[in-house]
Amino acid sequence: MPDAVISIASHVARGGVGNRAMVFALERFGIETWAVPTIVLAHHPGHGPVERIVPEPESFAKLLHGLVEGGRATEVVGIVSGYLASPEQAHAVAALVEAVKNGRRNALYLCDPVIGDAGGLYVAPALADAIRDHLLPLADIATPNAFECAWLALGKAARNEAEPDLAALARALPPPVMLVTSAPAMMRRHVGNLLVTERDAILFEHALVKTAAKGTGDLLAALFFARRLMGQSLPKAAELALAGVYEIVAGTAKAGADELMLAALQDSIVAPQTSIVARRLGPMMQRPQARRW
Repeated sequence: MPDAVISIASHVARGGVGNRAMVFALERFGIETWAVPTIVLAHHPGHGPVERIVPEPESFAKLLHGLVEGGRATEVVGIVSGYLASPEQAHAVAALVEAVKNGRRNALYLCDPVIGDAGGLYVAPALADAIRDHLLPLADIATPNAFECAWLALGKAARNEAEPDLAALARALPPPVMLVTSAPAMMRRHVGNLLVTERDAILFEHALVKTAAKGTGDLLAALFFARRLMGQSLPKAAELALAGVYEIVAGTAKAGADELMLAALQDSIVAPQTSIVARRLGPMMQRPQARRW
C-alpha cells in the first residue's frame, strides 16, 4: 500500500466544503487519502437551515482508532483536520495524531482550527478551548484565519486588540509554521495571507474576489498540506496553494456558482498560473495595517 494521509473534517452531500474540498484536492495530487467525517450535512449551513448528523463520541474515537490499529500507523505520512463538531472529537483526533507520530516520527500534522471569523466564535467555547489546548500543541502547521489566530493567542482579549501584530500572535502559538488567512493586505482591494515561522514572516496578497461559495479555507489547507508533503519549500508551497485557491474562487465567481467548482477547475489545483505578490516583512513591518476586531 502507498503512504496515505488522513483527512478529518465535515462532509456535505452538496458542495465543495470540508472533506469534499480537502479529499478532492489531495487525491488530485495522487495522494492516497482516508477520509473521516466529523459531521454530515446536506449542504453548508450558510445556504440555510440544515440537519446535523454528528457521530457519537465513542463511535468517532473507535473509527479513528480503527484506521491505525494493527500497525497501520506506519502507513500514514500525514493528518489534516478541519471542522470538528465537539470537544470529544478534538480529544480523539489528538490521540490519533499521537499514535501516528509514535509510529512514524516524521508524519506531518496540519490543524485548520475552524472556530470562528471576524463576527466571533461560531463553535462552543469548550470546543475552541480543546482545539487550542490539545491539537495546536501537536500541530506542525496551522492555518487559522486572522480572527482565529488572535482568539487562540489572546482568548476573549482578542476583541479589544485594535492593531493586532499577527506575526507576533502567530509566534505565540505552538505550531512552528502558521499560515494566517484573511490577513490585512497592503494593497487596496486585496486580501493577505501571512506565512509565519520563528524567523520569517511573508505576506502574500491577491485580488479580493466576492463570491457566495464557501470552503476556501478547507481548500487552502489541503493544497498547502499536499505541497509540503511533496517536499516544496514553505514559501513556494504557500504561493502555489494560494494561486490555486484564487483561480478556483475567481472561476467560481465568474460562473455565478454558489459552490466551489472544484471538478471543472481542477487543473488549478496542481498547475495554477496566477502570480501571487509576496513580500518578506522585516521586524518593523509586521503589522500590514491597523484593523479593529
